[in-house]
Amino acid sequence: MTTAAIRLGLRANLAQFTLLVAVNALVGGMLGQERTVLPLLADDVFHLSAYTAALTYILAFGATKAITNFFAGTWSDRYGRKPVLIAGWLIALPVPAMLAWGPTWAWIIAANVLLGMNQGLTWSTTVIMKIDLVGPQRRGLAMGFNEAAGYVAVAATAMATGAIAEHAGLRPEPFLLGAAYVVLALGLSTLAVRETREHAHAEAAQHPQQLGSEAELTTGQIARLTSLSDKALSAASQAGMVNNLNDALAWGIFPLLFAAHGLSIAQIGVLAALYPAVWGAGQMLTGWWSDHIGRKHLITAGMLLQAAAIALVAAGTTFSVWATAQILLGIGTALVYPTLLAVIGDVAHPAWRARAVGVYRLWRDGGFAVGAVLAGILADAYSLTTAIWTVAALTAASGLVVAIRMYETHPHTSSALAAAPETDTGETGTAQHPSPPR
Repeated sequence: MTTAAIRLGLRANLAQFTLLVAVNALVGGMLGQERTVLPLLADDVFHLSAYTAALTYILAFGATKAITNFFAGTWSDRYGRKPVLIAGWLIALPVPAMLAWGPTWAWIIAANVLLGMNQGLTWSTTVIMKIDLVGPQRRGLAMGFNEAAGYVAVAATAMATGAIAEHAGLRPEPFLLGAAYVVLALGLSTLAVRETREHAHAEAAQHPQQLGSEAELTTGQIARLTSLSDKALSAASQAGMVNNLNDALAWGIFPLLFAAHGLSIAQIGVLAALYPAVWGAGQMLTGWWSDHIGRKHLITAGMLLQAAAIALVAAGTTFSVWATAQILLGIGTALVYPTLLAVIGDVAHPAWRARAVGVYRLWRDGGFAVGAVLAGILADAYSLTTAIWTVAALTAASGLVVAIRMYETHPHTSSALAAAPETDTGETGTAQHPSPPR
């Protein structure tokens, strides 16, 4: 297909967009199979008494996923999106069996290394492909649908596996869902998904004023812009990292806290599902909302709301209080998650956007590893609630960083048109709004 024949936009690419939403739901389901069962498996089956040791599966998952995200962006630019997506599903094939029948904790860690690679390759490419298809005008909405599909599936699978485990035991039955997911997703990705890299090339051709040196950045320059020098990109990167640090806490520590207060596996499953369910469903609204009012204030509000929700978990002792906290945490995360990805899409030029997404997701999913280590050490040294209070404080601080550092990036928001996206090095960002003053 020639560049001239390619059409950008959600309506023009609805069939492929919908298919990618379905594929990303299966990506989320692969993660959801662990959310309720694995923390309890560490305690009840493998008898890991130290929290730091029990959370090694999150460390393995987060570190692997973070690194894989970086390469997923680079490989998507070099080889195309579809081959990277298929590779991610091939890597996932043995994961459910390893979780279901692995004889030692080392097998669980190895399964999470593979799961991290799967999530890094597949989730990154579905994000990149949706951004490719919809163009600049509906980027927030596209990210809302993408993340909603993934995290609603996380929630549904977490609740389903909790219910299965309550009646059939922690292994192997809960992980049979994951086996079905990976087979279905591999088939769809191989037979039905189409390559979208040419859509990015078509969008780049519509912005000739941004081509040249800014479009031809090296991977190292892109990493530096995204991590440090561009104020919006770097603020998004740190907020993404803290957001997934929170998620590591919710995944690994919250179920142990709930179990310590006598909640049943089914109740823990409901709480484990409630947070990603609200988070997932809410993103369909918040992604669209950010396309209309801008990105920065939604991110700031979301980080501060997450901090308050995590503090409520630390203070609570009953199912009803924790359920309220999980709902608030889901709302806060929904405000943040698709909006951060939209910021990256706003600022990064189409020629290097996939790599910028990879760098951002490197930082964001590095939060899983940081969260597992930090929460485990604090829980072992002090208590579960100390770990939770500490993360609440870090989350509030992250929200303040966004409020102070980030500039508005949405191309049709007045603040974005009025101010140049300056970087710490005196460079100018490459947001998709009319050329800012140099």
